This record gives sequence, C-alpha cells and structure tokens, in this order.
Amino acid sequence: MTNPSPPTSGVQLLEVAPELAGQRIDNFLRTQLKGVPKTLIYRILRKGEVRVNKGRIKPEYKLQAGDIIRVPPLRLAERDEPEPLAQGLLQRLEAAIVYEDKALIVLNKPAGIAVHGGSGLNYGVIEAFRQLRPDAKDIELVHRLDRDTSGLLMIAKKRSMLRHLHEALRGDGVDKRYMALVRGNWATAKKQVNAPLLKSNLRSGERMVEVNPEGKEALTMFRVLRRFGEFATLVEARPITGRTHQIRVHAQHGGHCIAGDSKYGDDDFTKEIRALGGKRLFLHAYELIVPLPEGGKLKVEAPVDEMWARTVERLLSE
Repeated sequence: MTNPSPPTSGVQLLEVAPELAGQRIDNFLRTQLKGVPKTLIYRILRKGEVRVNKGRIKPEYKLQAGDIIRVPPLRLAERDEPEPLAQGLLQRLEAAIVYEDKALIVLNKPAGIAVHGGSGLNYGVIEAFRQLRPDAKDIELVHRLDRDTSGLLMIAKKRSMLRHLHEALRGDGVDKRYMALVRGNWATAKKQVNAPLLKSNLRSGERMVEVNPEGKEALTMFRVLRRFGEFATLVEARPITGRTHQIRVHAQHGGHCIAGDSKYGDDDFTKEIRALGGKRLFLHAYELIVPLPEGGKLKVEAPVDEMWARTVERLLSE
C-alpha cells in the first residue's frame, strides 16, 4: 500500500489591501501563507510561479493597493514532516521568553540548545528567533551562553540596543549572576578567583580554556548559597570579565569543578549527581541587571528547570 502524498492547496488569488501597500511580496506571502515553509515561498518566487496582475515579478517587488497575486498550487508539509525549524523547538523558545519590548528579548535558554548554528548544528537560538520574529530584520545575539548552560540570554531586535548593550558589557554596566553546583565544600572565605585564561583549539577542533599566565585577565566573584555537607555546594558566580568558559574553568581552578561538566569536571562527581537524576551541566544564568538606553535598569530572573530543582531536593534529603 502506498503512502498518500502530502496535501496540496489549489491556486490562490490574493488581493492586496490598501494598508499593505509598499510591503515586499516575499514578506507579504510569508504572513499570508501560514504553515508554508519559507524555503518553498522563495522557491516559487525565484521560479516566477507567483504572478502579480498576470505578470512575473521579482522577490523584492513592492506591492500596490489592489494588486491581484496568483499563488500556484503548493505542496504542504505533512503534520509530522519537519518545518525549516521544528515547531516544538520554536514553541519551547517562545515559551522561554521572560521579557520582551520593541528592542530587546530576554529568554531563559534551556540547557542543551546552542545559541547559534555551526559545529555540525544547523540551527541555534538566533536562527530560531529569526524565524519567530521575521519582522525584526536586525535581530542579533547580545552575548553568548555555552550550549549546556541554561539561563538568561539577551537578543537585541534593534541595532541601537545591540550597540548600547555591547558598550555596557565592555564596562561594568551589566550585572550577570549564575548558580553552579560544585564538588566539595566551598569555603566561605573564598570570595573570588582571579586567574588569567588562555584559549586553545584541540586537533579535533574542540575549544579548551586553561589557566595560564599568558592568557587574558579574568576575575569571577563567588558566594556560597547552600551547602550539601562535604559533598557539594551551591554557589553564586558573578563574572566580572567575560571570557570563554570562565566560570567553569575558575571553579575547577578553585578546586571545586561544576557537576555535569564534561570538559573541566570530575567524572565520579558527575556520575553521583547523574544517579540523583541530574543529567545536565549545573550552571545556570539566573539573574541579570542591565541599564536601559532611556535610563533606569531592567532586572530579570530565571528559575532553574525541573531536573535541576529535583536534583537539589534529592541532595537535601540525602
């Protein structure tokens, strides 16, 4: 028995309302043809299959009021056929937004999702938000989080906001605070790790960072939040500088590596945490205070995920 072919829609004729005049045809079709992959829309435009007032047009054609657009029959994706980016991922990221205004999005990024494509990944958070916010033409990451780190991530929707936040990040205008679950009993007196960090790439292409006098200056402030006997400590980490893998390497250098850290961690400690259900890197950006261009400050907080919360509960009952 053959599988039925995916559904198709017939020829569509769309009339351009006066308030939509001046819009590019590619943007118009992306909003009108819900559920049709963007790649398919650009393909039919490139091939000249879309006609306006019975004539061929280019993708950059600007619509005029009263234009009649003929859209050819389209093969629609099956419900379980992947869209350019999986709907599940898009919905998960949309639900993760903790703050949004006309120029800025702040989301509580789930662990395991890269901030951008590359290194064998086709997509990341920024590619997803370009699809979720197609009208924000200048959408860009303000900063980065490691793929396995969860928590607050800023995305600028306007270049002016991107410039403003980059300037704030270069100074000391942005206050970023992380939570980390580390091995052993972190001493209250150990309030900072000040150690230069040097980046290197292994033969495999993997990036590693080490404490090295030839590296760049790096400073992280630490504060104990909760102890779990001699076994583990929940600490707050506040990076004063913004180096790659800074908190992870500084925690290791301080003698207390982070649970679930496959690069800089301790396999035995990670196994014990995994046995409690903690199958992730225990580093989470939980608080962010940023200056706004018009004055004042924005403060946002992000809760930890269910896996983190359950693991900490089990540690308490151990």
